[in-house]
Amino acid sequence: MIEFPRNTTPRWIILLVDLLGVFLAFFAAYLVRFEFHPPADEWARGVAFFLPILFFRTITFIIGKTFAGVIRYTSNQDGIRIFTVLSLGSVVLLIFNFLSKRWTADGLYYVPISILVLEYLFLLFYLLVFRASVKYLYHLYVEPKEINQKRVVIVGVGDLGRTVKRTFDQNAMAGRTVQAWIDPHQNMVGSILEGIQIMSESKGIDFLKNNAVDEIILAIPEEEKLSRKKWMSIAASVEIKILDVPPLTQWINGQWSAAQLKDIPIEELLERNVIKMDDELVESEIRGKVVLVTGAAGSIGSELVKQILHYQPKKVIALDQAETPLFELENEIKSPLLECVIGDVRIAARLEKVFAVFRPQLVYHAAAYKHVPLMENNPSEAIRTNVMGTIFLADLANVFKVQKFVMISTDKAVNPTNVMGASKRAAEMYVQALNGHSQTDFVTTRFGNVLGSNGSVLKIFKKQIEQRGPVTVTHPDITRFFMTIPEAVSLVLQAGALGKGGEIFVFDMGEMIKIADLAKKMIKLSGYKLGVDMEIVFSGLRPGEKLYEEVLSDAEQTLPTLHPKILMAKVAVSDWSILLEWRNNMENILSQQNNDNLVMELKKLIREYKSNNSEFEKLDDHGEESKG
Repeated sequence: MIEFPRNTTPRWIILLVDLLGVFLAFFAAYLVRFEFHPPADEWARGVAFFLPILFFRTITFIIGKTFAGVIRYTSNQDGIRIFTVLSLGSVVLLIFNFLSKRWTADGLYYVPISILVLEYLFLLFYLLVFRASVKYLYHLYVEPKEINQKRVVIVGVGDLGRTVKRTFDQNAMAGRTVQAWIDPHQNMVGSILEGIQIMSESKGIDFLKNNAVDEIILAIPEEEKLSRKKWMSIAASVEIKILDVPPLTQWINGQWSAAQLKDIPIEELLERNVIKMDDELVESEIRGKVVLVTGAAGSIGSELVKQILHYQPKKVIALDQAETPLFELENEIKSPLLECVIGDVRIAARLEKVFAVFRPQLVYHAAAYKHVPLMENNPSEAIRTNVMGTIFLADLANVFKVQKFVMISTDKAVNPTNVMGASKRAAEMYVQALNGHSQTDFVTTRFGNVLGSNGSVLKIFKKQIEQRGPVTVTHPDITRFFMTIPEAVSLVLQAGALGKGGEIFVFDMGEMIKIADLAKKMIKLSGYKLGVDMEIVFSGLRPGEKLYEEVLSDAEQTLPTLHPKILMAKVAVSDWSILLEWRNNMENILSQQNNDNLVMELKKLIREYKSNNSEFEKLDDHGEESKG
């Protein structure tokens, strides 16, 4: 059995082995040149010239550091270095040999030119074969014992895929061996790449089904979204973990390592086609203006800040009460146009100071409490933030003559069954009614769940999967609309630019997604087998939760707009005097901190608000009895 040293072989030993190759190559060159019978005088000249050859080769090896690489992980770059160093060394030797004619008594070269050419070829062969042999024997006998290698299949035969394969070959600690290539473009099917045959997609899928494969490595550029989605679905169907290779721009110092392999976010699989934006319309709305974004440290707020900065505003005021996330946003963006301000929308005096100092011309109001079960247990805070915070902000926008106020609402405000949804509906009603009494244009946007937001079901599932389950779903039939954060924010900006005041815009959220199906797909994409490695547990509906969200794109409830993904809801404007009276009553009730009274006041304003799976269902029953 071959025994390899556990530590790297000292460089001086490698240098000696390389110099041995110089001797062998020079000796072999003479034998071949003179058909194994070199004349005595040629031998004498060769022996005299060998010392200069050894000297020049040693100098070029040291300068070129041909011996510095770890032999067991020899790469193509090492081969290129050896070729370059030997070629330059041979050029020097040719020049030296040419000049030597002047020093010899008979005016002949020290050695024939053919000897130098053969020496160069033999030495190049020797150095490359030596390194390749060591690498092969190490991978064959040693590496499998040291590391339990994962068997992987690479999808993609471009630069990304080839870089991955070479990295795995060079670094045993990567712990992966490539079993097959799959070409999603079908351009190189049947070819041999890095010693492995390239398969078509259909044969590749059969290979995945019929062979023990631990991981699929997706080496397809991010812009090829359809191909990436297809292979994510395939990975889920064959229940093999799929990992992504980040784009070149995200490599550390231009180098890729196996540590940079990452899970593919489920958002990418669910992501819809790119929305066409009227950039000119949005830019004309934002360019050169001071823009205030509330809740700027949150998922939607931070994306709003980033996208707004793209349209060259005069200044973006990022307001949030969360110190650390706001600090991180500031460090991430590092723009002279960004001003991060700590402030709470529930404190009117602080908001007034912000308006007085910065004089915003546009306001995007994203600050809100949004978690349904938590708000069901803390209705006073939901109302204080979602309702009163919006009222304070809207009133100040009116006083300081803001050009446009865009409120971000939720589909849970439609026929609400929980405090959170009802609080957002009350805020919508106030903002819409205030529009008729103000020079400011008040616009409301509604959409459903966003993928990857703070507290998103995807993040919860991912954490549960990392902990080896179980994955908890509230109900087998619960469904939700989903939209990516960038998509939602793009539509907010588009709707805000379209709005003239008083509108409630709703977004086309596409098809409903069954949460249980989403959980199953995430488990499979993580390489686990449902029912074997991990279970899904149904925990029951949470307080205030309902099975299905309302369909916002119903033709009888909405009107089309200039943008195909944005619809305008047919919603009657509430009586302004009633809203003012209700606001005063709510402020008094808030000071009492009585949850039943707070929720009852919400139900008085919002007739369609019927609690579901909540302790506040008793208030609906009480209301029915009173009517009787």
